[in-house]
Amino acid sequence: MNNRLNARPSKLLAALALAAAPLLIPAEAFAVDAAAAQALARQSNCFKCHAVDKKKEGPAWKDVAAKLKGNKDAQAMLTKHLTTGPKVKFEDGHTEDHPILKAKSPEDTKNLVDWILSL
Repeated sequence: MNNRLNARPSKLLAALALAAAPLLIPAEAFAVDAAAAQALARQSNCFKCHAVDKKKEGPAWKDVAAKLKGNKDAQAMLTKHLTTGPKVKFEDGHTEDHPILKAKSPEDTKNLVDWILSL
């Protein structure tokens, strides 16, 4: 009987840990609206130069996400890149201004950036 009593607290702790696990994931992880992000990317003509998982004229977004993974400034860096139109250098050496994102609100921009970084 003593073994059964000892087993109950560990089962209870395991159940509590499973129940609490979603609370440990940042709210931003659930907040990405992939469909809206992709629609904004289409509207802004991003898919002309970028794709999710293959390089085109610009880098694949999965590669961008991998490059920025662990960088605490990743969101700010990518937001600035998409909203300021910096010069970008192509493989052949020429440069162009990166088109500015056609977002209606900062929340739309944040959603797109969060989606890219989630890839």
